[in-house]
Amino acid sequence: MMRLFLLSNSTQHGQGYLDHAMPAVRDFLGPVRRLVFVPFALRDREAYTAKVRARFEKEGIEVQGLRAEASEATAVASAEAVFVGGGNTFRLLDTLQRTGLLDAIRRQARAGAPYLGASAGTNIAAPTIKTTNDMPIVQPESFDALGLVPFQINPHYVDPDPSSRHMGETREERLREFLEENDAVVVGLREGTWLRAEGRGLRLEGPRGARIFRREREPEEVAPGSDLDGLL
Repeated sequence: MMRLFLLSNSTQHGQGYLDHAMPAVRDFLGPVRRLVFVPFALRDREAYTAKVRARFEKEGIEVQGLRAEASEATAVASAEAVFVGGGNTFRLLDTLQRTGLLDAIRRQARAGAPYLGASAGTNIAAPTIKTTNDMPIVQPESFDALGLVPFQINPHYVDPDPSSRHMGETREERLREFLEENDAVVVGLREGTWLRAEGRGLRLEGPRGARIFRREREPEEVAPGSDLDGLL
């Protein structure tokens, strides 16, 4: 039974790192007292790991930072839980593909180890990273990601602002363009929200709703606390 906790964002305005979701994260992790952290979405991996370690130490959870080496598959295979942090999704996926750690994380998550993702770490839980907001600063082998859920995710989803003078595409327009070329379901996760999956159950949690996009259909608004089991 897969257990997934997929955050739109790791830092909420006016709050510290993971503070907005930590009570729910602790509930999700349950008896876990040691997790493996994947810092590859940022360049300074040591500083990133130190930040995450300091936050989880407050919760009595030890953090082991993963290195970008194929031999680290052993650490993933023995992990009580895996946390993949945010940053640039292309850099994250490229590193995981080149080291073979993408497969190792997929196996561990499918074996039932809790998977915690934030932003880029949430993006790679989907079949592909095609709905990320990030710039392609590196070129991965492919856009194929973990595929832990059968739908696409767009973290940091921003609603159109009718008062804006910006003439570029809105996030909704970009996702509609994606659906012109791809027949998929996309969940737009607003800031402060997350998806929690336990086996065949999927729930939207947090203080705000989400939007679900489907090809040739109007977006569907989903209220906080909604069960989204049908997406699995």
